Amino acid sequence: MWLFFFNSILLGVGLAMDAFSVSIANGLAEPRMRPLKHCAVAAVYGGFQLMMPLLGWLLVTTVVGWFGVIERFVPFIALALLLFIGIRMIVGCLRGGEEEATRRLTVPVLLMQGVATSIDALSVGFTLADFRLNMAALSALIIGAVTFAICLLGLWIGRRFGRLFKRAELVGGIILIAIGIEIFVKNLFFT
Repeated sequence: MWLFFFNSILLGVGLAMDAFSVSIANGLAEPRMRPLKHCAVAAVYGGFQLMMPLLGWLLVTTVVGWFGVIERFVPFIALALLLFIGIRMIVGCLRGGEEEATRRLTVPVLLMQGVATSIDALSVGFTLADFRLNMAALSALIIGAVTFAICLLGLWIGRRFGRLFKRAELVGGIILIAIGIEIFVKNLFFT
C-alpha cells in the first residue's frame, strides 16, 4: 500500500511540472495576484490533474478502442493551446501601455491552461486501468493534491520575480510556448 502512495505522489510530481512552469509564468505576468486567486488558480490545475487520469481510466475501462485515437491528438492539443496563450501574452506585453487589469489571468485562459497542462495526465489514466475505481480515484486525488501544492509554489516564485522584471509577461509567454513545444516533441517523438 505504501508503494501505491509513493508511486501516486511521484506521478503527481511528474505530471505537475508543466502546471508548475505555467504557474511561474502566471505569477510573472500578474505579480500583484492576491493569495486567494493563487489558491483558485492552483485548484484549477490540481482539479484538471485529478480529472484527466480518471477520464483516461474511464475511457480505457469502457471504450478501449478509442485509446489510440485519443492518444494521437494529445501533443497537438497541448501545443495549440499553449501556443495560443503564449503568443497572446507576448503580443500583450509588446503592445505595452495596457492596463494591468486587462493582462490578468482570466477564467477562459486559466481553463485552457488547465487542459493544456493536464492533457498528458489522460495517458496516465490509461495506465491506471488495472485498478478498481476506488484505487484509481485515490491515485488521481493524490496527483491533484500534489499538483495543487506545487502550483502554489510556482505562483509564489513567479510573483516574487514578476515584481522585479518590467517585461515579465514576455518571459511568461515564452515559457508557455516552450512548454507547448516540449510536450509536443516529447509525446510525438519519444513515446
